Amino acid sequence: MDPGPDAPVGAVPGLDRLPAGPALFVGRRTELAALRAAAARPATGRSPVLVLAGRPGSGRTTLAVRFARTAAADHPDGVLFARLSAPDGGRVTPARAARLLLEQLDPEAPVPLPGATGDGRDEPACVALREALVGRRVLLVLDDVRDAGQLWPLLADEPGCLVLATTAGPLTGIEDIDPVILGGLDRQASGELLADLVGGTRISCDPVGGADLAEACAARPAALRLMAGWLRGDPKAAVTEAARELTRVVGEESARSAAPKGEGEKAEKPVQGPKTAQASTPGKAAKPVQGTASGKAAKPVQGTTSGKAAKAVQGLKAAQASTPGKAGKAATPSASGEKPAEGPAPEPAAAETAGEQAAWVKPGPEPAEPVPVPDSDPLIGAFTLLYGTLPAAQARMLRTLTLAPAQTADPRTASALVGCPAPEAAVTLAALAERELLGQEAPAADGSPRYRVPGRLYPRLVRLREQEDRPAETELARARLLERLVRLTESARALLDPAGGPGPDPLPAALRLGSAAHAREWLLGERDLLLGAVADAIGQGDLDGSAGRLVTALLRTLPLTGAAPADLYRLHELVLTVAERHGRPRRASAALLNLGDLQAAAGRWEQAVAHYRAALEHARTAGDEPLCARALEGAAGCHRALGDAVRAADWYGRALGLRQSMGEPAAEARLLARVAEAHTAQRRFDEADREYRAALAVLRRLGDERGREAVGAALADLRERVDAGW
Repeated sequence: MDPGPDAPVGAVPGLDRLPAGPALFVGRRTELAALRAAAARPATGRSPVLVLAGRPGSGRTTLAVRFARTAAADHPDGVLFARLSAPDGGRVTPARAARLLLEQLDPEAPVPLPGATGDGRDEPACVALREALVGRRVLLVLDDVRDAGQLWPLLADEPGCLVLATTAGPLTGIEDIDPVILGGLDRQASGELLADLVGGTRISCDPVGGADLAEACAARPAALRLMAGWLRGDPKAAVTEAARELTRVVGEESARSAAPKGEGEKAEKPVQGPKTAQASTPGKAAKPVQGTASGKAAKPVQGTTSGKAAKAVQGLKAAQASTPGKAGKAATPSASGEKPAEGPAPEPAAAETAGEQAAWVKPGPEPAEPVPVPDSDPLIGAFTLLYGTLPAAQARMLRTLTLAPAQTADPRTASALVGCPAPEAAVTLAALAERELLGQEAPAADGSPRYRVPGRLYPRLVRLREQEDRPAETELARARLLERLVRLTESARALLDPAGGPGPDPLPAALRLGSAAHAREWLLGERDLLLGAVADAIGQGDLDGSAGRLVTALLRTLPLTGAAPADLYRLHELVLTVAERHGRPRRASAALLNLGDLQAAAGRWEQAVAHYRAALEHARTAGDEPLCARALEGAAGCHRALGDAVRAADWYGRALGLRQSMGEPAAEARLLARVAEAHTAQRRFDEADREYRAALAVLRRLGDERGREAVGAALADLRERVDAGW
């Protein structure tokens, strides 16, 4: 029995980001020794990779976190943590994972915008991560990796770094991987776990019952913990009774799963409610998912794998190209899991010729489906028994937490979802965690506890929510959450920028942000969850009004924290999605212009041109001349930066004609000077001289002396060059 980690939290940067995990750690000495031995082997070339493979509920994440805490001292540059799949089965793309890891590695460093090369090894964020890891000794813990296509773009050519990946199936496609396979706990460890969680006397008085219960749970830690929660909830129940009840429920589920579809559906019984002491498995049999039976290799699927939660929209991309090489289709854009925004197609660009991938990358399968937990699994049987004993308020809270962003919630989020005071939500969350139904995450910036719905229970909880909660209640919970986040964001803005206008009405004391520092910490700590909440709402498509208000609040507030352009880019992509969905070309054009400006600021001129061209088409549809002029000027500036003077002159000329028709003399003078510069670059000196003189005339009428001096200097320089025979 091991009550705590060897290394204190905070001794190495990043340890505080790891999931808190259960307080008690038992067994797994053999597996830990195997990991330590593998980590100690000399490495050359790329970062070595350790893999923990096991069925859902086998304790993969707990063991990975345990190893990270004990091995952190060997990686003084920090520990990075990222989950590569969501509880709903959604696949996190390598680009998004790389952005999260980059922010952890250096919060002050700029994170690259999404690229146009797909989501493979050449994606800008993946390239930046690999470059940042060179020369460092960092431990990367990547939880719930679905396939090698997620992993290999993150591997740096730095043997001093170590990657620990957990997975439900084999990661075919990367050499030199010898996975540590997790089965059930041994008999002694199972007994120790039950004795500590239930009470030593209760287990020691019935050793046969304890052994039977461990066998019924297949000695899997998650199932053992759930049954311990069931026993703690009924102090009079015998351990033997717990084993008997679990065996009964698992047997019923096995029979139901084996029955023909019609018969199984007819015979199925719903859960009798959260107050019943025993309950049969809720809902209809789970829809078959192509993939693996537990512990077997994943079956490859074609195209994109998507979960119920909507993915953040990746937006318009120019010159997309898959990454060729030995990994085949594992990292093509179709596997990214992110839906590109609709809009006019950008100009095609010449395909880039990529070099051979590293020799350690082998051909791999398409992105794998998540490994399902069968209804007849002891884990589901244990959950069914425990869920049947929950009070109604706790059961409702547990179901509703599946609506939280990334299925992660603190008391603020939980209170908004269920419509109760935050202190009451905190008590309920703690009670669910004490009964092993929620996992504990790293605390929020203000120290508030945070909890997460385990991925192994998520599908069953969604089915329960769909059975027991009315659709109107679910929609109301989502709307309450969005409105709460809007008010919190606006409150943070008012604290960070008092001159920017008053904030909303004061929030209840338990929800209030106390100071500007607190507001900044909250925004930075919850930024990814805030963006996820917007993406989920927009993906559902039924709360665009609330989602739009949250986007507006975030666009006003995040820049006050020094937010990365990548976050603003993601928000403008979401604005574009809503605008195109509702047929609002003016708003779509504005979003595309903002996306183009962000790309131009990053020096990615081809991508910026594509956005400006798309914005121009939307602006023409809306008949908005100012937006058309701005798009024309933006595209002209990109061509100028690319050294294409001919196109720059053409686009500036079109913008000039539009500004003249709109009667904007200041813009007219500016564009005349730009056209003159483009003519000069083409050695068309007479035309350039004429445009400079026209700009001077306009500036003279406006009385702009500073502008006249600048244009006059440019004209004088041009004439000197002409006289010198340039």
